Amino acid sequence: MDKDEAREVLRRHLESYRRQSYTRLAALIGKPETCELPAPSGTSYQIEVEAFWDDNPNGDIHVIGSVDDGGWRAFVPLSEDFIVAPDGSLVGKSLSSR
Repeated sequence: MDKDEAREVLRRHLESYRRQSYTRLAALIGKPETCELPAPSGTSYQIEVEAFWDDNPNGDIHVIGSVDDGGWRAFVPLSEDFIVAPDGSLVGKSLSSR
């Protein structure tokens, strides 16, 4: 798997979640969303996005996206995350990588 390409596909996908409202993200808690997206190389990447309360219900929402190519990397996917406060602002600097 091309890690740089996979991260870019994931970042682009997560950008749409970063623009969603706090209410919409709260509705995703406990309901992971998955999709498969093609990359310029032709590789198809599997993406999962999950939201959960960062600490307390009705507090900050932690959103994590993970990506793999369906191969061995599925056991240890690459991930990016961000946190949204109840007022809709992003907590911290920007997306973090793992």
